[in-house]
Amino acid sequence: MTQGPPLISFQHVRKSFGPKVIFTDLSIDFYRGETVTVMGASGSGKSVTLKMLIGLLTPDSGKIIFDGRDVVGMSENDLTDVRRRIAYLFQGAALFDSLTVGENVAYGLREQFWNKMKSAEILARVEQSLALVGLPGIEEMRPSDLSGGMKKRVGLARTLALQPEVILYDEPTTGLDPVNTARINHLINGIQRALKITSIVVTHDMGTAFSVSDRLVMIGRGRTILVGTKDEFKNTSNQTVRDFIEGRAPETEDVAALLASS
Repeated sequence: MTQGPPLISFQHVRKSFGPKVIFTDLSIDFYRGETVTVMGASGSGKSVTLKMLIGLLTPDSGKIIFDGRDVVGMSENDLTDVRRRIAYLFQGAALFDSLTVGENVAYGLREQFWNKMKSAEILARVEQSLALVGLPGIEEMRPSDLSGGMKKRVGLARTLALQPEVILYDEPTTGLDPVNTARINHLINGIQRALKITSIVVTHDMGTAFSVSDRLVMIGRGRTILVGTKDEFKNTSNQTVRDFIEGRAPETEDVAALLASS
């Protein structure tokens, strides 16, 4: 799966927002057809990584290579071509309340291919995409009629309708109960197997990370801490990674002693 050159390569990327340093030296490779989960503490730059890839944010230095071309410094026209190949599934699904489910799923198609796809083709693509996520026949429903899990799946259908080469999942299971989390994980795996796309998943959920990933990446302190398989992560001796996986806070001063002295 990791044969050949990487499809996506972050090379020595630096990024700051004013005095807040996010990355000092971020380097990661992503290969065609694999699912990679990017993990890290809040504020470590996981979502920033996704946004830099599609040109919504620009690194201060370094390269971000997509299919042999550096995204950094691309013209808006060239970035539009990249964005047609990379779909972004937003954390909150980002559905338009004023549109029906079908109109939501069709939105990207109408925006990007308004002069290339006929209405009948768009409707067929919408029907196919909703069926792929297990929600056939709900085109006329409104987002307000949907559960949180259904909204996530409609957001995924809208992403799939664009037939992307790469899907970026930003916290795909946040706010979902265990049943819907398992359903989304199953969908991510099924879509990857069926469509052979490249997936990058940002999540805090270790169950999701170990369920969907071919490889995992831990970022923090402005750089890549560890890249490896699920087994390599489970067996790592890196204490930072172990603390994250096990949900264990680093050792701190004794809280009782601090309270007693106050």
